[in-house]
Amino acid sequence: MRVFENRAQAGRMLAPALQAFAERDDVRVLGLPRGGVPVAYHLARALKVPLDVLVVRKLGFPGQPEFAMGAIAPGGVVLFNPEVERMLSLDSPVVAATIERERAELARREHRYRADRPPLDVRGRITIVVDDGAATGSTMRAAIQALRALGAARVVVALPTASPDACAMLRREADEVVCLDTPARFRAVGQWYQDFSQTSDDEVCRLLDAAAHSGELSA
Repeated sequence: MRVFENRAQAGRMLAPALQAFAERDDVRVLGLPRGGVPVAYHLARALKVPLDVLVVRKLGFPGQPEFAMGAIAPGGVVLFNPEVERMLSLDSPVVAATIERERAELARREHRYRADRPPLDVRGRITIVVDDGAATGSTMRAAIQALRALGAARVVVALPTASPDACAMLRREADEVVCLDTPARFRAVGQWYQDFSQTSDDEVCRLLDAAAHSGELSA
């Protein structure tokens, strides 16, 4: 299985698998922040289609924040992993507090990333939603449901790498899934990158600004 040099290279390597969508007026590319935005930026540039951000937040398991119990997305989308639903009381105060905290962070990031720019209209469009990888797929699953609610005509998931289980689950949720690699021994997304340094809010804003000024981010 390949190891990507960085997120920029991963985005460029996704482009050949998505060439059918290049230079089309009805196609939008949305990156999941933070790490999915650099991948999406380089994919959108290669395909010459508009770029935007879709803010989705993982819901960390109480006491184990790195373990995803679910995710939230714009439009009031709240999803829980099926195995977590059997372990937790989803109406408990701890779960409710986690959801409210992540909703506040979601709103903060949307304001920070977009500034005065309205979100791209995905209604009736083919929407390619991009992340740097997927271990459980819960975040991407929430993104898919949010895009359905926003009226996307077709939802295409694009991932450089994902666990086999995540990829199989996403194929049941999306209209199409493009994943370059599905390593059998998948522990974490970062193991498949030489450089997996954290993407900052400033970098997300810089890439979205660069796309806007080059005409790649337009309605």
